Amino acid sequence: MSSPARWDLARLIHPEAPDGFLDDHYESKVLHVPREDASYYDSLLSMEEIDRVLTTLHLSHPAVRMVNAAKPELSTSDYCYPSGLIDAARLYQEYSDGGTIVLNNLEGSLPRLMDLCRSMEARFSTRFQCNIYVTPPDAQGLKTHYDTHDVFVLQIAGTKHWAIYDTPIEVPFRGQEFTPDTHTPGDKTMEFDLRPGDMVYVPRGVMHDAASTDEASCHITLGVLPNSWTDLLLEAVARCGLSNAELRRSLPAGFARPGYDRDAARAHFKRLLASVVEHADFDAALDHFAEDLVSTRHPLLEGQMQQLQRLDRLSVDDVASARPHILYHLTKTDERVTLAAYGGQISLPIHAAEALEHAVSHEGYRVGDLPGDLDDAGKLVLVRRLVREGLVEIH
Repeated sequence: MSSPARWDLARLIHPEAPDGFLDDHYESKVLHVPREDASYYDSLLSMEEIDRVLTTLHLSHPAVRMVNAAKPELSTSDYCYPSGLIDAARLYQEYSDGGTIVLNNLEGSLPRLMDLCRSMEARFSTRFQCNIYVTPPDAQGLKTHYDTHDVFVLQIAGTKHWAIYDTPIEVPFRGQEFTPDTHTPGDKTMEFDLRPGDMVYVPRGVMHDAASTDEASCHITLGVLPNSWTDLLLEAVARCGLSNAELRRSLPAGFARPGYDRDAARAHFKRLLASVVEHADFDAALDHFAEDLVSTRHPLLEGQMQQLQRLDRLSVDDVASARPHILYHLTKTDERVTLAAYGGQISLPIHAAEALEHAVSHEGYRVGDLPGDLDDAGKLVLVRRLVREGLVEIH
């Protein structure tokens, strides 16, 4: 059965409802969730664990970096060996002097954070990452800025005072980076303290800053890395180009010369757009992004050795479940059903489709109760295959 300790969107933003969040806040409005529960995120991360990572895992820049709003001249040479390896002693010296330690993509080192990312990826169909910020007392790592990706900020320890300003660029592309000379904050629209157990969701493009109070602060920044409708349109146009030679032709000779008459080219451009509108394949373009996401999510297979050892004793009375948060892509023909996951594929006769789909999408089912046309022997063969592939686990 699924563990109550697992994290998903509902638990992350509780008591807010996921549907309400997606309707009212996602990509549009800040959500601050205060809680009177300092231990709410204890199962995700602790300051002791961060210290262990920094002092024993021999990480290098940019997996670990430092920022200090009061010391813009801070350099990697101030806390790294010439090789780029982190010098933990000097890192902590800079921390004592007001520097914020940033651990990038820590989900790669801590399974609980990876599990959180996979849960969110399964819900949103987009990539997630976990960055950790550790700030000493009375310090600020970054000046007022906006991010080019949405963030869920989970306060682990200490308190940070947050200020929210305007949105100079609504849902910016990743390339539309914040530049202090161009983007200056307007009036404050929100101000609050983020205490241990609290959360704030900040859409990309929203200007903000945060500073620690009289104690050290630690928070998880859970970043959302989506594909946009522009990405989908570009993919659809590129696919049209594979079958339409006119889209592959060069731009007109001499178009960059002064005095070039653009009228004919403009008319041709409109004809090409009309052709794309007529022939663009939405489903093929969307499948491209679905398959890319599914194929690059590597499995989390804790306990797999024990699972394999149980296969010889598997019976139709055993209870099985889909592995938590698996992402898969299912396609069917008249004769075959194919499931893509973890960069690989399983192809089975079509009469196994119903049992296969149930097995990878449900929890706590008896093997012998799998629906469809498979007999008991076929159900056992199917479940053994899915366990070996890391898609199903036996209880």
